[in-house]
Amino acid sequence: MRKIFILILVLSWGLSVSQDYPADQLDIEFHKKKRLEVINRMPSNSVAVIFSNPVRNRANDVEYIYHQDPDFYYLTGNPEPHSVLLLFSEPFQGTQEILFVQPHHARQELYNGPRLGVEGAKEKLGFKVAYENTEFKALQIPFQEFDSVLFFDFKNDVRDEIYASGDLYDLMNQFKAKAGIPQDYNSMIAGIYEEIRNLEPGEREAYKKRLAQMSEQIPLLQQNEIIQNFIKAEGSLEQEIVAGNILPSPNNFNTQKIQQIMTDLREIKEPQEIDLLRKAVYISCMGQVEVMKAMHPGMSETEIQGIQEYVFKKYGSEYEGYPSIVGAGHNGCVLHYIKNDKLKVGDELVLMDLGAEYHGYTADVTRTIPANGKFTPEQKAIYDLVYQAQEESFKICKPGETIRETTTISRQVIADGLIKLGIIADASEVGRYFPHGVSHHIGLDVHDRGNYTTFEKDMVLTVEPGIYIPENSPCDPKWWGIAVRIEDDVLITEDGYELLTAFAPRSTKEIEAMMAQPSIFDSYSLPPLEDALKD
Repeated sequence: MRKIFILILVLSWGLSVSQDYPADQLDIEFHKKKRLEVINRMPSNSVAVIFSNPVRNRANDVEYIYHQDPDFYYLTGNPEPHSVLLLFSEPFQGTQEILFVQPHHARQELYNGPRLGVEGAKEKLGFKVAYENTEFKALQIPFQEFDSVLFFDFKNDVRDEIYASGDLYDLMNQFKAKAGIPQDYNSMIAGIYEEIRNLEPGEREAYKKRLAQMSEQIPLLQQNEIIQNFIKAEGSLEQEIVAGNILPSPNNFNTQKIQQIMTDLREIKEPQEIDLLRKAVYISCMGQVEVMKAMHPGMSETEIQGIQEYVFKKYGSEYEGYPSIVGAGHNGCVLHYIKNDKLKVGDELVLMDLGAEYHGYTADVTRTIPANGKFTPEQKAIYDLVYQAQEESFKICKPGETIRETTTISRQVIADGLIKLGIIADASEVGRYFPHGVSHHIGLDVHDRGNYTTFEKDMVLTVEPGIYIPENSPCDPKWWGIAVRIEDDVLITEDGYELLTAFAPRSTKEIEAMMAQPSIFDSYSLPPLEDALKD
């Protein structure tokens, strides 16, 4: 009776507060449409098996805040762990989609909040066929009879929840057993085996060299005896391998097709997705603006991060889209610097790369500003060069143009500029100070799925050139420690682009003007920690 009371209490609590929760999330029809689009793109006589994300442990009995696998969320809207989705190219037992979800559990829901359960999967997610995850084991699915079994490569950080039956660990192992998938299955290795099988005689030597180069970087390939034997093979051994006598037998496993289907779908955004991205971008820009007004040399990198993330939360952003980057001076030269532990930013440039995630969709915005409110001549020279490169790259952001051309154009502009400034002697040296690409898709992932061929209408991408001159670089020391990245998000339209991040000042003149404005944080102060502890 006590368990029943607790369950009723949890469920009634969920109903009573539901009206206080966001109403602008992706709706049921969006996810239904996407599942149907996947089904329509699947090969005939195929099944797709898509798992939720693992629960990640932070320390001891504390977990990281759960974040759903973007592909799984895109197709289901289910925010909960320990779930699996099955899609069928043709009806199976009268349906083409089955969702397995966590069962209700009164005590765990008391601690961690209500679960959807089967009834929630049907009513709130729109599934006609749903089961508790504990029922997956008993479901009879003849995986060997399908021409293709589509799935993503397995995560290697899935823990066995010893007090839960039907958790993700169980679901994955049960699927492997049902489908005959080896426990150590790796899609990259399987893909290489398939490529070896299909090599023409004249292609083998070049492929061996490619595998040898890959092996230098990937220990997994170094440890694979078959692949290493093929790299060295000649004569009869090579024939034995290519003929398949040494390779594992062909199977119906396919990890490439589902990847391609999801990439094709997710790189083009639906109106609902664009609305959410607009909000995420605006929130992120507002964070940059508030920091511009509040910035002073005595701030720490963490304090700057805190102001940005406070603005995110104030607007209802659930998470940061990625670990926040706040790097002053030389720290900005570390592309993915996330320590943010410098106590005073001084008079240096501060590179701030932060993005709010709003209902699953993340922005990606970078601004670089002088901590004291004024660019030095050297800082301005580098900043204006990056700004010029970005402006030139914007010009090709329109349907039909090649996405990677933004990198080519930015590199040309920056190489020419660095030569004029005497920082490099030849364009071939530009990679020392500009080592990354310029454009990537954003969406449910900060580096979202995309084919990276040509711009198409309703793609949303970044344009982010940068220059990073670490201390002790082979140039005049006056340039050392200057790091500039300007990153904006663009929506590709019918004949061009819309700059979604226009709200956050970009030019040196605009930035200095914004930094001269008063801040809501000017009068906010806390007692020094040491003084507070004395009392």
